Amino acid sequence: MAKVAFIGLGVMGYPMAGFLKTKGGHDVTVYNRTTAKAEKWAAEYGGAFAKTPQEAAEGCDFVFCCVGNDDDLRSVTTGPDGAFHSLKDGAIFIDNTTASAEVARELYEAAKAKGCGFIDAPVSGGQAGAENGVLTVMCGGDQDVFDKAKPVIDCFSKFVGLMGPSGAGQLTKMCNQICIAGLVQGLSEAVHFAEKADLDVETVISAIRGGAAQSWQMENRWETMRDGKFDYGFAVDWMRKDLGICLKTASDTGARLPVTALVDQFYAEVQAMGGNRWDTSSLVARLRNADKS
Repeated sequence: MAKVAFIGLGVMGYPMAGFLKTKGGHDVTVYNRTTAKAEKWAAEYGGAFAKTPQEAAEGCDFVFCCVGNDDDLRSVTTGPDGAFHSLKDGAIFIDNTTASAEVARELYEAAKAKGCGFIDAPVSGGQAGAENGVLTVMCGGDQDVFDKAKPVIDCFSKFVGLMGPSGAGQLTKMCNQICIAGLVQGLSEAVHFAEKADLDVETVISAIRGGAAQSWQMENRWETMRDGKFDYGFAVDWMRKDLGICLKTASDTGARLPVTALVDQFYAEVQAMGGNRWDTSSLVARLRNADKS
C-alpha cells in the first residue's frame, strides 16, 4: 500500500481515484477545486480530502492529477499552494491531464530539480473507461520512474505503456485524438448518407461493422448518432481544446494535418449550434443542420 494523492475529480478523475482506493488498496487523499466534491468522494470511498493541492501531496509516494489544460496544470503544481511545494524526495507525480508536450517537459524538469519523478500519462477510453477501470494510459518519462509508477497506474487501466521520454505520452495522445477526429467525421457522413439514401441505418451498420470499416466509434456511437442523442461521452469543448494542441504542435514540428484542421472547424460549427457540451459524435448534427438551412 502506498500513500497517494489525486488532484482533480472531474468525470475522469473521480472514478480513477476510486480505483486507487478500492482496487489498489492505497491510502488516498483527494483534492478538488470544489471542496464539496472532494468531501463526497471521501465519504463514498473512505479516503481523505485536502483543501489545497499542496496539502494533498504532502508525504505522498505518488501524486496523480487530472485537470483541464496547461494553465490548470501549472496552477495545481507550481502555482501558489501547488503540489510541487510539498513533494517529498523521491515522490512521483503522474499527470493524467491531456495537455501539451511543452508543459510536460517543463514539469518534468521542475520535478527532477526537487529530486522527484514526473510522468506525463494522458488517458484514453472516455468516461466509461474511467468508470470501469479500463483506460489506456500513454506515458512519457524515465524508465525507472515508469517502472515504479506502473503498478499503481494499473489500478484504473487495461494498458499502460511507456512511449518515450518526457512529453511522449502527450504526443501519443495527440495521435489518438487525430485518429478519432477523422473516424467520427467519417462515421457521421456514413450515417447521414445512409439516411439521405433511404437506407435503414441499423441494417447498414450490421453489414459493415464486421469489415474494414469497423471502429470503436462505430460500435459505441452509431445508434446514439442515429437517434440524435449526444450525452454519452467526451464533450466538444474538450475535443476542440485537444485538437488545438494537436494543430499547434503540428505547426511547430512541420507536420501536416489537413483533415484534423477541417474537423476542428466542423466542431466549431457544432459549438455555434449550442453543442459545446454535446459529445464528439455530434458532428452528425452539423450535417443534419445543413439540411435545414
